[in-house]
Amino acid sequence: MRTIEWRDGVVVTIDQTRLPNEEVFLELKSVQEVASAIKEMKVRGAPLIGVTAAYGLALAAYHSKAKTRESLLKELEASANVIRATRPTAVNLFWAVDRVLKRAHETVGDHEAVRRAVIEEANRMADEDVEVNRRIGRNGSRLLKDGDTVLTHCNAGSLATVDYGTALAVIRSAWEEGKRVSVIADETRPKLQGARLTAYELMRDGIPVTLITDSMVGYVMAEGLVDKVIVGADRIVQDAVINKIGTYTVAVLAHEHGVPFYVAAPKSTFDLERKAEEVEIEMRSPEEVTHIGSVRIAPEGVKVLNPAFDITPISYVTAIICEDGVIYKEEFERDLKGETGIR
Repeated sequence: MRTIEWRDGVVVTIDQTRLPNEEVFLELKSVQEVASAIKEMKVRGAPLIGVTAAYGLALAAYHSKAKTRESLLKELEASANVIRATRPTAVNLFWAVDRVLKRAHETVGDHEAVRRAVIEEANRMADEDVEVNRRIGRNGSRLLKDGDTVLTHCNAGSLATVDYGTALAVIRSAWEEGKRVSVIADETRPKLQGARLTAYELMRDGIPVTLITDSMVGYVMAEGLVDKVIVGADRIVQDAVINKIGTYTVAVLAHEHGVPFYVAAPKSTFDLERKAEEVEIEMRSPEEVTHIGSVRIAPEGVKVLNPAFDITPISYVTAIICEDGVIYKEEFERDLKGETGIR
């Protein structure tokens, strides 16, 4: 089932803040509604954020009253700025906005031609995401053996993409090939994407999953209960993988216990012009830490630090699984200039 769809001027997507208790679908009709859905994490996951951003521009084009090419392009640029201001860390958002704007500016013809081109490009990106994820799954499945237990962090499944997932694509592909793999999902505080979303997806698909708290990762590795780690990514730079907060901790523990640590992500997540120090790490509301749902769990007035992402040095990464294949750490470090097509 696709996580997002275009329906003649309406973007339909599942509200991920309501899962797993309710399956509620949002009907987004404006760029402002798209921006709010991204900012409030009703839509989340780097690849899905990118496609949703593209659909935000498609909505702007579809509903525009512009009568000239120039006025429509101006509206699209303004809408792009609204979307860019939502979440600063996941590079897919910026990649998607730039790609759609490029298509708009390169389209020959009047405002109607530009309007059609923007909508076509957003739909094309959604279709591409599904195929890219399938390829990630096929490329990564060969790294898993029958009987492996895989630990994953946060949610890098179909809910984080248009369909099929990135980290979970590898697991799904191995399962579909007949390998009896199982998963340990950590809860992923403070938003509990592992508990709410990853466990939900895997149980729906019939893939064995065990839920643990984040602080249990060291225990399960020390007990030999984990064969591989596979996580997603929100941005991959020259020297690091930037992903959901807690990823770095998992990577260090995997390194300490000799457990391979894989990152599954599309090439749209690669930002190889930058280093980690150049990336803004999103800071989110203190209430995400002081509350679970609407229930306060911390004393009033306590100071809170709530970064949404952390930075895992490439030295802790065994390999990156993308649509073009498996890029081992040594190859990644050696070929950043692009000799083997990483860029």
